[in-house]
Amino acid sequence: MANSPQAKKRARENERRFAVNKARRSRIRTYLRKVEEAIASGDKAAAEAALRAAQPEIMRGVTKGVLHKNTAARKVSRLSSRVKALGV
Repeated sequence: MANSPQAKKRARENERRFAVNKARRSRIRTYLRKVEEAIASGDKAAAEAALRAAQPEIMRGVTKGVLHKNTAARKVSRLSSRVKALGV
């Protein structure tokens, strides 16, 4: 248990950041799931629209420190290649 006032404050701040980051991560996963569902349905237009909506959200996760830059880039790249393959 934290004893010093600063350690107590850090514990409170960590709880708040954890809640914010958890919500942000959940939001990103929701956008990713929408893209996955559109790809699974085979609807290229819906998949492209879902990917366009998901991309800024994923990159926002990078700037907020929820995702690593390369992880986000990899996810976007793989999703976009799968969406592109729907047209073939």
